[in-house]
Amino acid sequence: MIETALILLVDRDGALLMQHRDANAPLGPNRWGLPGGQVEPGETPIVAAHRELLEETGLAGVQLQPFWSGPRPPEPGVDKQITMYAFTGRTEATQDDVVLGEGQAITFLPARAALDRDLTVSAALLVPMFLSSDAYARLRR
Repeated sequence: MIETALILLVDRDGALLMQHRDANAPLGPNRWGLPGGQVEPGETPIVAAHRELLEETGLAGVQLQPFWSGPRPPEPGVDKQITMYAFTGRTEATQDDVVLGEGQAITFLPARAALDRDLTVSAALLVPMFLSSDAYARLRR
């Protein structure tokens, strides 16, 4: 079984950090997804989330809280079972603080703009769930 850690990170205005994946991405090429990736052997999902956030955005020291975990939705061409662990957090970082470590772009998107993108399978499940949650409402305060 494969495990992934994904991060739903909001800035002080409530915008969500999203990654525009490149054409070479193994899952969801050219779609918008969340920072994150595979949990490596010996890692816990929260450790993987912090590592992936640093690798993909250059952001460190963000307090993350568990939000949701469960099976990744099915997708044609993916025959392995994937368990997703999603974490939430808030940052005082601005777009200028984000370093593109992977993909075509990583940017803070207002909630409506995030929902209007062509989302990866994982993001299509998690982003609407998160934006309508109490966790998102708390992080926006």
